[in-house]
Amino acid sequence: MKHSARKRTRKRHPRRAALVAAGVLLGGLLAVPAVTATAGTGGGCADSDAAIYRPPVSAAAAPGEVVSCRTADSLPMIGDGTPVRAWKVQYGSTDGHDRKDTVAGTVIVPREAWRGPGERPLVAFVPGTLGIGPQCAFSRQLTGAYQDAYEGPNLAALLKAGFAVAATDGAGYLDGQVHPYVSGADAGHAVLDMVRAASRLPGSGVGPDTGVGIWGYSEGGSGSLWAAQLAASYAPELKVVGVASGGVPGDLRQVGTALDGGPFAGFLVDAVIGMAVTHPDMPFGSLLNGTGRQAVEDAESLCAVGTVVRFAGAQVRNYTGDGLTLEQLFALRGPDGTSWGQIVDTDKLGVGVGTPGSGARYEIGFPVLQYRGLLDEVIPAEAARSTRRAYCDAGITTRWVSYAGDHLTGDPQSITDAVNWLAGRFTGRPPGGNC
Repeated sequence: MKHSARKRTRKRHPRRAALVAAGVLLGGLLAVPAVTATAGTGGGCADSDAAIYRPPVSAAAAPGEVVSCRTADSLPMIGDGTPVRAWKVQYGSTDGHDRKDTVAGTVIVPREAWRGPGERPLVAFVPGTLGIGPQCAFSRQLTGAYQDAYEGPNLAALLKAGFAVAATDGAGYLDGQVHPYVSGADAGHAVLDMVRAASRLPGSGVGPDTGVGIWGYSEGGSGSLWAAQLAASYAPELKVVGVASGGVPGDLRQVGTALDGGPFAGFLVDAVIGMAVTHPDMPFGSLLNGTGRQAVEDAESLCAVGTVVRFAGAQVRNYTGDGLTLEQLFALRGPDGTSWGQIVDTDKLGVGVGTPGSGARYEIGFPVLQYRGLLDEVIPAEAARSTRRAYCDAGITTRWVSYAGDHLTGDPQSITDAVNWLAGRFTGRPPGGNC
């Protein structure tokens, strides 16, 4: 590779890059105004806060059934000033193995009457990476248990537009649990059942026939696209009108390889632990050395910023007794002969998608917005492009937008465009695909 005399190559410092990333995240938090959005009472939800996060003795609730709820008195993360009513909710769902599960989330509805046509629309919001321990749950952070969530401005924009919001925490955030990070089916089911729960919540005013949009970025981008792929088969009664998904880790094998040893290796650590949670029969715990066991303990005790800083530059091979590389881990097989690589590949987005009536495994009958930062240093460009190509090749109306920022700044840069695009879906404007 040739360089001009005036150019110099620079060695990348993962720890420094991680600290810069942490500063960006925390800077976004500090930019949110003081507490202004307050939640009202009413609706008959008077369970304790502890009840929201206490796992049931056995998961028996039907998908979308409200198990417990309580009104939220304040939402410090949301600084727009829109008066709202809000509730924490525990609800029934289904995990990635089609077993009954229980999940928590938040429903937020503007107090002002909806002035648009028909019923007030609902946006199912899927938060980005927060960490894998229950202390990081989005609903906890929304209501003041500060850690390092950063998407309050996204919710504020939706509420200002008059939309109701149903924000799932995602699976694995109840007390004593571990979040199955980037597990597609777990995420998609939790999103769709959050919508069902919002319509069954006493006093929410959200009807079962309301138009539904879905929005998420990064891990939330993956979760929102999985909700899109599963909607027709898992929740066909929902009136989904469009999905906006940004910074999507569409190919976990490709993304994981790029993360290993880099500034954002913490995301890979969380993903490996999450997969071990969802596939307990696969080899994992017995492979770890002392450093690896400590890494698992640390990852489960940290949230987003702490994870990025703690694991900057981490390499998977340093956590196993035999020094196994990521590729070698992919080749390991469980008792039934399935390899870790095959499990990872089942979460690849865009595989088996098609339009209604196509006979595809995942039929999608609504438009999709996909976007990314051109300087994204977390999700390889090819991983994002391949997801887009798969949707376009399947004939799904897809709009693609790129922003000038990186992975962290791509989220806030997209807020206005994503909200306007969702508004267009609710009003029936042409989606403007650009495949």
